[in-house]
Amino acid sequence: MAGGFILLSFMVQVSCTHHEPTDLTATAFIPLPVRVEATGDVFRLTSGVKIYAQGELASSAQFLASELEGIIGTKPVVKLSADPPRRGIYLSDSGADDESYELQIEKKRVSLTGSPAGRFYGIQTFLQTLPAARSEGVVYIPTGVVNDQPYYAYRGAMLDVARHFFPVEDVKKYMDYLAMYKMNVLHLHLSDDQGWRIEIKSWPDLTVIGGSSEVGGGEGGYYTQEEFRDLVQYAVDRHITIVPEIDMPGHTNAALASYAELNCDGKATELYTGTRVGFSTLCIDKEITYQFVDDVVREIAEMTPGPYFHMGGDESHSTPLEDYIPFVERVQDIVVSYNKKVIGWDEIAHSDLAEGAIVQFWANEENTAMGIEKGAKVIMSPAKRAYIDMKYDSTTVLGLAWAAYIEVDDGYTWDPENYSPAIKRENILGVETPLWSETVTNLKEVEYMIFPRLPGYAEIGWTAPDQRIWEEYKFRLAAHGERFEALDITYYRSPLVPWKE
Repeated sequence: MAGGFILLSFMVQVSCTHHEPTDLTATAFIPLPVRVEATGDVFRLTSGVKIYAQGELASSAQFLASELEGIIGTKPVVKLSADPPRRGIYLSDSGADDESYELQIEKKRVSLTGSPAGRFYGIQTFLQTLPAARSEGVVYIPTGVVNDQPYYAYRGAMLDVARHFFPVEDVKKYMDYLAMYKMNVLHLHLSDDQGWRIEIKSWPDLTVIGGSSEVGGGEGGYYTQEEFRDLVQYAVDRHITIVPEIDMPGHTNAALASYAELNCDGKATELYTGTRVGFSTLCIDKEITYQFVDDVVREIAEMTPGPYFHMGGDESHSTPLEDYIPFVERVQDIVVSYNKKVIGWDEIAHSDLAEGAIVQFWANEENTAMGIEKGAKVIMSPAKRAYIDMKYDSTTVLGLAWAAYIEVDDGYTWDPENYSPAIKRENILGVETPLWSETVTNLKEVEYMIFPRLPGYAEIGWTAPDQRIWEEYKFRLAAHGERFEALDITYYRSPLVPWKE
């Protein structure tokens, strides 16, 4: 589906006032699907619509019914059926084990087939054919077929809950935003110099002391293990993998303030509420340090069904390299012993890497190239393009600018597999956009920094490079402004996007 045709079709449709749109290719899908074919008719969605599903697909059907209730005013009845109905919405299992799906919209029936994850993504695509807000009367949906699957397996965003703490409901809302755009990873930065945010029962003072502070001197906070399990289940229900990060050996002052024995001099540090980096380190030579790491990894691994554990490893300026390398290697062994794959920021490539280890590229291409030579896959998060806490421009009040100003087009118009000569397509596991929270204190501020950039990162992760065209994408993004407003999302109205008035 050529970009020029999409742009022309979309501009024609938005300029038309006819209440029965018949060109499915003109729908402002984000991420852009692999293939969209229009068949020139309409499906009429009414309050009497029924959803049919094979028995094991009831949860998908109930999720769709709840979403449709917000549009048509009544929750559709869900019925179990092994056979497709003559009319209504039908969900079926494709038998595939990937993230693909097919959405077929006919005059009397909508059929969605795919893997469990694929069906969930197909539901998100179907929802984008509907109005952004509650509609009175019939909703007209153009007919056609969507065949789709993602370009990268790993499509993530990071939320730093250590610099400023965000309560459970805010993290769930963040996951809702990821799910809307088919992102499948939430990386939670759970510890840093300013705060420790996850209950570890074998080391309770980590939260009693380390969880009591944050940047600027606020009261901080932490997740109990019950709350964390609740977040994990919420993620599982949305086909999102939570990647927990405990940053070490640097970025550890909250832990060092909680337990004196983790310090080489045996004295607990003071809690820290500033934003300086690189001054803290665990005591590499003490055996208690590794018992601490083992306990933390074990308790978090028991609560986290996903395959990954992120050990941080960045900006360990107070840890000499001759100490850093054996520490990273020993921690990797601990992580692997609990059946998790290691992820670390690109600095961990200085060490020998465990089998299946993943390097997250954020700053240093040479480090990342070393990791590739040692067999590691790469998560692409270049700070100059992917750090979503960077300011949009010099007038942006929130955010930082040490890496770059990242306007909406700058966040979209880069290609992970052409970013560095050392990093090729076969080396890349996927893409992640990190949100660090030095300047971000609440959900509304989070929204302002991630919208409207987040959909662009989602498209980089999902859509093939030759289909990503800024001059076409900006019109689709503009159409999503109505969705942001209907969901009461605070967003930056970039002058580069032709928003509707």
